[in-house]
Amino acid sequence: MINLILFGPPGAGKGTQSARLIEKYSLTHISTGDLFRKHLKEGTPLGKLAQEYMSKGNLVPDQVVIDMVDDKIRSTGNIQGIIFDGFPRTIPQAEALDKLLNGKNAPINAFIELLVPEDELRKRLASRAAKENRPDDAKPEVIENRISVYNKETAIVADYYKKMKKYSSVIGVGEEEQIFNNICREVDKSLLM
Repeated sequence: MINLILFGPPGAGKGTQSARLIEKYSLTHISTGDLFRKHLKEGTPLGKLAQEYMSKGNLVPDQVVIDMVDDKIRSTGNIQGIIFDGFPRTIPQAEALDKLLNGKNAPINAFIELLVPEDELRKRLASRAAKENRPDDAKPEVIENRISVYNKETAIVADYYKKMKKYSSVIGVGEEEQIFNNICREVDKSLLM
């Protein structure tokens, strides 16, 4: 079983690259952003709670996210592996994810961070808001807050996986195909360990 975390700030290209990794490695995709949007669209209590935080560019509380991810894993059935996109976002989430996966004898194989300059992130998020009708990306102040929250609260998760020797990084700017090839090289290296 292959379990990967594709990591990076909002707009780094995690969703784009995840789609390709899913196809190549036959992975199940778990994106907390997609899970939140599904719950928002369905108007579930979890969706309403998540909206309160997301509309301000803030993180949804850890326990809500952890429970949602656990439920998604259990409901998916027999799988080849998982790619986590946008999760974990905090050290407690990383610890809870490791505990959950280790309990299933399926630990994280690799944590791959996409590195993208902040000016590029701002351009991508503004463009995505228009192209994909993503109101969470439409306001400059929300974009700034999302980047700031990532830098202050989320980026430290990389240090957690560095200590576990599961961390690698890939430059997330350039040709999509080259970025994908670089990610695959890191995935393949992690499977040899």
